[in-house]
Amino acid sequence: MLYVAPRWRCLLAVAMAIAAVLSAAGGAGAQETCSGAVPAPPKRGAWMSIASFGGAGDGRTLNTAAFAAAVASIQRRRARGGALLYVPPGVWLTGPFSLTSHMTLFLARGAVIRATQDTSSWPLIDPLPSYGRGRELPGKRYISLIHGNGLQDVFITGENGTIDGQGSVWWDMWKKGTLPFTRPHLLELMDSSNAIVSNLVFQDSPFWNIHPVYCSNVLIRNLTILAPHDSPNTDGIDPDSSSNVCIEDCNISTGDDLIAIKSGWDEYGIAYGRPSSGITIRRITGSSPFAGFSVGSETSGGVEDVLAEHLNFYSSGFGVHIKTNSGRGGFIRNITVSDVILDNVRYGLRIAGDVGGHPDERYDHNALPKVDSLTIKNVQGQNIKEAGLIKGIPNSAFSRICLSNIKLHGSAPVRPWKCAAVSGGALDVQPSPCTELVSTSGMSFCTSSL
Repeated sequence: MLYVAPRWRCLLAVAMAIAAVLSAAGGAGAQETCSGAVPAPPKRGAWMSIASFGGAGDGRTLNTAAFAAAVASIQRRRARGGALLYVPPGVWLTGPFSLTSHMTLFLARGAVIRATQDTSSWPLIDPLPSYGRGRELPGKRYISLIHGNGLQDVFITGENGTIDGQGSVWWDMWKKGTLPFTRPHLLELMDSSNAIVSNLVFQDSPFWNIHPVYCSNVLIRNLTILAPHDSPNTDGIDPDSSSNVCIEDCNISTGDDLIAIKSGWDEYGIAYGRPSSGITIRRITGSSPFAGFSVGSETSGGVEDVLAEHLNFYSSGFGVHIKTNSGRGGFIRNITVSDVILDNVRYGLRIAGDVGGHPDERYDHNALPKVDSLTIKNVQGQNIKEAGLIKGIPNSAFSRICLSNIKLHGSAPVRPWKCAAVSGGALDVQPSPCTELVSTSGMSFCTSSL
């Protein structure tokens, strides 16, 4: 029988786990998948454990310096194919740390990266240029727990290890009005490409959980994302001014929108001018007091070419919520949402042009968004209270809105659709659609789009 030393047994186990992850990512089988859209990382030339840098997974020792030293070592070594940082089982308490290019962060089964609740030592960074200020408050914002800027070839994965934001201290500050700056995300990747986030649990984020912004070629799959329903603004996954993004096979239950596509805020997003485009979302299950799937409301750079399909939302405020406002500018176009199952949801669908505040008083009140070519089809709902609302902007009516094969039922009669400043078509919709969606031209678009 071959003897394998303990250290090499550990590395062998990680290698086998990564092979399993890559195999799952690469094998489409009969189920449609985005696997292959983002290149799988090459075989990493170096492997190291956070424990080798003085880290301790005892839940008490602060490991911020250990993570920083490990990432710095990866940068210095420049190993062929990059390097893997292994986080063994245990609770690894840490402040924020940044990743580097050509790196895999791997959390073993039973590994927890846990954020410190010492908010006073949390670093600040500049606001995003497409937002002009912190999303919650003017000025700077707290850096995310795990951060990356200008990276390539980054793989954040594991054996369902956990990234725990311990967000309650931040939620309390928000509720008490004592928050000095905008809260941090759990993971933010900025201006990065070829990134994969998979096979992990994210829980109790201070603010949005996962925020790829100004990114391209991002694959997010096989995640569980959790936060209490009363935790403020704990969005699940928010792709923002990013392209070629795929999100699939995730289970999300949080205090805000499960998935929200964004692209900048009012005059700052208009000036930055980077849309979110080429986004695929499929096989998402979850619950939220707000929306299961949403676009907006920050869409000033534009959102286009989105496919969201095979969605299952329960005990939520909205099934699908597409939202913008006067002053946003930008556009929302070529969006398809298909094969949705809803249970115990207040609104089946809401498309609205009066949602969301403004960063300051300098926004252009005449910057009206263009909402065009939205197709919502194959939606089945039970225990629904209101069919939905489609409310455009009087001087910028929403156009070519197509509803098809939508059946919404409730224990009591479902309240009817409400529509204004909208045109389009509706085919086989219950409750009966509003009159604005039965025009001849709208029906023609609806038929062709299907």
